[in-house]
Amino acid sequence: MAGSPKAQEGRKKARIEIIPLIDVIFFLLATFVLFTLSLDKIASVPVTLPKASAEVSGKIDETTINIQVSDSGTYYWKVGARGAPELVSASELAPRLENVRNRESAPRVLVRGDNRAKFGPVVQVLDEVRKARIDQVSVETVTSPTGK
Repeated sequence: MAGSPKAQEGRKKARIEIIPLIDVIFFLLATFVLFTLSLDKIASVPVTLPKASAEVSGKIDETTINIQVSDSGTYYWKVGARGAPELVSASELAPRLENVRNRESAPRVLVRGDNRAKFGPVVQVLDEVRKARIDQVSVETVTSPTGK
């Protein structure tokens, strides 16, 4: 009788129900999202940053090279704080920087942009300064009118 068709009809095949599994997964996902949203924000360590003073900005000596980048990609070369800026091309920067490096033991370069300068030409100037092996280079964070 074990092999009769009536006995086999009474048996049901086992089925895996996936809908309750999906419900459990969505519940866990929602719980995880709500838990992470309730966490405190990342706490930061208080740091006292140095402040710029007029003393530091007033220490630009007469041998410091000032290179200004304009919004049109032109460059202005000025020696010292009171020197007259002169318009130079990008190809003139490398030889001039090499000349300064050969003349002085510790040359200083100050790079700045005018009011509308893009960052790409400033990076090119910084690359040229690095190629000339000049270590003392600063980027001025205050903009100024073109050619000043």
